Amino acid sequence: MVNTIKMAGTSPELYKCVAPLVMNPEVIKYNHNYPFKTSESFVWFVAFVQKKVVGFFPVEIRKKTWVINNYYVANNEEDTFVSLLEAVVDEFKDVDKTLEAVVQKGHELYFFEQGFEVERIWSTYLKLKRKDGKNGKERV
Repeated sequence: MVNTIKMAGTSPELYKCVAPLVMNPEVIKYNHNYPFKTSESFVWFVAFVQKKVVGFFPVEIRKKTWVINNYYVANNEEDTFVSLLEAVVDEFKDVDKTLEAVVQKGHELYFFEQGFEVERIWSTYLKLKRKDGKNGKERV
């Protein structure tokens, strides 16, 4: 069973949990060799199975948007994707901002099932957008 926990972007607990992954060459390769980043403007949703980190979704909180970007899910495990995405969407439902995601092609179905729609297509990524949290209006 996947357990998902929200952590502040600069919390020592976050660093302790994700450092072995974000510095792992295979995980960086998963992220198309783009380094992971964080700051005080990030909230991370970290997925655990039996106390082992199996994935994470960093979410950058901007003035008008929340942006999921540069995520990792071990073995592209469906349960982990669903758990992480549901945790973010659940957190988002009470805010008055747009939820966006930069998603690797091949992962878009998980996001479509949570109400995301395509805003832009690149060669290896999609930019997706979801309805606002509080007011439910489309921001497409």
